[in-house]
Amino acid sequence: MASTLRTRLGRWGVTPRLITMTGAAVVTFALLLTMMTVDVPYGVRAPGPIVDTLESSGDVELITVEGTETYPTSGHLFLTTVTTAGGPGYEVDAGGVIRGWISPDIMVAPVESFFDTSQTQDQISDASQQQMLSSQQNATVAALTALGHDVPARLTIVGVQAGSGSDGAVEDGDVITGIEVGGERTVVATYADLDDALERTDPGTTVQLEVERAGEVTSLPIVTGDDGAGGSVLGVFLAGEFDYPVDVHIEIENIGGPSAGTMFALGIIDKLTPGEMTGGNSIAGTGTISLGGDVGAIGGIRQKLAAARAGGAEYFLAPLANCAEVVGHVPNGLQVVGVSTLEGARAAVEAIAAGGSADLPSC
Repeated sequence: MASTLRTRLGRWGVTPRLITMTGAAVVTFALLLTMMTVDVPYGVRAPGPIVDTLESSGDVELITVEGTETYPTSGHLFLTTVTTAGGPGYEVDAGGVIRGWISPDIMVAPVESFFDTSQTQDQISDASQQQMLSSQQNATVAALTALGHDVPARLTIVGVQAGSGSDGAVEDGDVITGIEVGGERTVVATYADLDDALERTDPGTTVQLEVERAGEVTSLPIVTGDDGAGGSVLGVFLAGEFDYPVDVHIEIENIGGPSAGTMFALGIIDKLTPGEMTGGNSIAGTGTISLGGDVGAIGGIRQKLAAARAGGAEYFLAPLANCAEVVGHVPNGLQVVGVSTLEGARAAVEAIAAGGSADLPSC
């Protein structure tokens, strides 16, 4: 009987060996399919959309300014983004990780590299939105200050860097009212007052920081730290309440984090200055911005370079602190310019408009 069965199967080209192999293949495929849909402890970072700070989103301009004259703009000042999956509420499966490994523009890493996994999805989202609001505030203060406006501020200490000269001396809730360096006292009525005084102060100098605490003014001796550029830092974290001389409003949705600050500031400056700052060029970029106009490092620089080029940008402003990550990953047709300050970023845009991009510092 067995011989007869083998003979009949053989007539159709079907053998027991083929049946076994086919069954194994089906089982293997089912296992692979299951694995591809199982969540894995990895994060995937990919190029995200780019947004022109000079344009409108629907019927709403991204940046609007009231209370002073504004001017026409041309070209594009794109802020760049990344999309990151893998955190709480945004798990990725093995298929997504494999696709990320294959693509040169996508980064795959353990999920802890991208997210604080002890936080919930809502906590991560809230923190990202708070960073975005802070970047808009910093960009507005930095841009208006760069244009010569005084921006009165009430600067409250909300934290201290461990090991700094301020650690153990200042308290949360202290309001900075002045600073004395070498017998010269500066009233701190704007953030620029404090920033300028510290910029002129050598690191390691003992300054007298004047603060209002519980309704009384107190003078605190603080040994300053190094800002990395020859000036000083106090080692404190500040929350500011600002009295803006003009009303700047930034309208953007579904984007979080602090890295759009530099491009927001450039967009504000372009709208408030005569002439077309970009010269009609398509310029993208990224970077955090401090109240004093310092451009800081961000995450996902390689993905942002890819997003910028895919969106038609020809130039990219990158924080100098990210330059090591840029080398060897610049898409064809994109010139990357390294910047460390808002002043430098603005000068770079103006140089591009004037046709002098070849002399700009590159990563």
